[in-house]
Amino acid sequence: MSNQNPEEVEQEFFKALIEADQEALDKLLADDFSLIDVMTGSEVSKTELLDIVVARGFRFEEINRIDFRVRVYGTVAVITGQTEIIGGSNGRRFEVDSRYTHVFEEQLGGWRMVAAQGTQIIMPPAMG
Repeated sequence: MSNQNPEEVEQEFFKALIEADQEALDKLLADDFSLIDVMTGSEVSKTELLDIVVARGFRFEEINRIDFRVRVYGTVAVITGQTEIIGGSNGRRFEVDSRYTHVFEEQLGGWRMVAAQGTQIIMPPAMG
């Protein structure tokens, strides 16, 4: 992980979510990582996210990154972008378009994600 840039770590994060790879997520996320959930707006800790991934009640089938921008400020990086997410939760399929912000910090010889927030993109109602 030490030679990876923040964008590569983000790609590994998306891959680990799809593969439900708890070990990879544990390495990629800082111990005090927090996520603001795209669907509910609730705060999810690293431990809670790892539990969700392992329990498999919640699955990510696809995470398609539409666009992104990386900004690095010394030992901190911010990536903003847009994704299309397809998955399932408790037997129900979902598709969500979102804009996101991911914050990384250089820790332990590599970049680790310290915070993530997703905001669902709601299309305006069609004009009749």
